[in-house]
Amino acid sequence: MARTRRTRPTERANLYEQITHRIIAELEAGRVPWVQPWGSSRASIGMPYNAVSNRRYSGLNILTLWNAVIERGFSVHAFLTFRQAVALGGSVRRGEHGVGIIYTRRFIPGEERRRAENEGREPSGGIPFLKSFTVFSVEQCDGLPANICEPPPPIPEGLILPQAEALIAATGADFRIGGGQAYYSPRHDYVQVPRPDDFFDPVNWHRTAFHELGHWVGGSARLNRDQTGSFGSVAYGKEELVAEMTGAFVCAALGIVPTVRHTDYLGSWLEIIREDSRAILRAASAASKAADHLLAFRPDAVPHAVNDDDDPDHDPAPALDGRLTADTRLRSAA
Repeated sequence: MARTRRTRPTERANLYEQITHRIIAELEAGRVPWVQPWGSSRASIGMPYNAVSNRRYSGLNILTLWNAVIERGFSVHAFLTFRQAVALGGSVRRGEHGVGIIYTRRFIPGEERRRAENEGREPSGGIPFLKSFTVFSVEQCDGLPANICEPPPPIPEGLILPQAEALIAATGADFRIGGGQAYYSPRHDYVQVPRPDDFFDPVNWHRTAFHELGHWVGGSARLNRDQTGSFGSVAYGKEELVAEMTGAFVCAALGIVPTVRHTDYLGSWLEIIREDSRAILRAASAASKAADHLLAFRPDAVPHAVNDDDDPDHDPAPALDGRLTADTRLRSAA
């Protein structure tokens, strides 16, 4: 249970230090944390507030909670404490991690309080101190009243193309729509993608969705690609390249034409390709297998065998003709 407690001077310094380092990291990555970088996501525009009192958080807490919204893909800015969730008849889901925030109070000695009361004035002076406590997004809770955790409005009809919707459903993947961030969680084996109406051009939602499903296909329960690379590493860049090509292949097979391409990792991709002349061949082969695996879930999919000649490590000059055939061995193992 989260407890409010007085923060010691050393803890206070560490808390400020952590927040400062986080802001520096955002700035070094080219993002300005006090200007919402996910402003294109209408579901994520707003100020953090307490779901019970409706009071807005202030100061550094705004940046801290915005960061939590971005990193964890929350679609709302409502937070509450563990005790507040219980008082409302709900609970924080097991395994959920809260967000540490702070507030400043002044300790007024009893003598000054009594003197001010006798003189009919507000107490003066006092000793400032910092308190820290933990809050949770309402999306991390169960059993809250409807007025506290209202579900998001339904996605407007037609924004998700029917052929894409049918394929995503057929995969059986834990595919979640909402929040302000797109990602695949290998640990929990689910995909999270923002709503299509959070994109400037909703058709681009499909490339993002199949990019993340490209990662999902590479999970340990399916194609078992190496997904252990940390952000910025060569292994991470290779996996991103495979997922990006997978998204492009699947969109092409479904007749979907997004208007933009992902460029977030362009620099790392170029570095990988320049250092290894066979890297693009391996990535294309892995992406074809991933796309085949996804497309094989279609009810009208026609299976075709894929032999080892499609692997550039077995064939010095593999054919990259864009064919999307279904590997029956992979499909049967799914």
